[in-house]
Amino acid sequence: MNYERIIKAYLGLGTNLGDRLSNLQRSLKLLFSTPGIELESFSNIYETEPVGGPQQGPFLNACLAINTELSPVDLLLALLSVEEKMQRVREERWGPRIIDFDLLIYEGVTINTPLLQLPHPRLAERDFVLVPLSDIAPELIITSVNKTVQQVLAERKENPDVKLYRLRNWFKTT
Repeated sequence: MNYERIIKAYLGLGTNLGDRLSNLQRSLKLLFSTPGIELESFSNIYETEPVGGPQQGPFLNACLAINTELSPVDLLLALLSVEEKMQRVREERWGPRIIDFDLLIYEGVTINTPLLQLPHPRLAERDFVLVPLSDIAPELIITSVNKTVQQVLAERKENPDVKLYRLRNWFKTT
């Protein structure tokens, strides 16, 4: 990596098809084989019920902090490339998926285009993202609501549909 322009970004990921844990692990191996993206930290994995969409099985969700040289759009394209390599099918909105990446926050950047919105427009509404994000960045400010992840979670009270599935030892970088 060229350490002249390194940006921290936060990603959410989820899966509810096939071997869900293996899907998460494989997606990260593919992601970190992309030049210009390095892992900083990752959360525990949580099992969550689907939000919206058709009837489907539960998800495994996690969050990552990464360091990247890529622009927000290039990072989004890298995430979409991993989804494509894992043969993600997009048949219906919020349908089941083998892997799903969301670019949640790209530090210091606010974007509102048809291709990309940063911070993620529904970040402060999604317990399945907020709970794992609080594992790695509880003091991170969600600029769209001007509150920390921890503050937003405290206001949302309990998160009964977000259950701890696996502690942080679920992914090995080597």
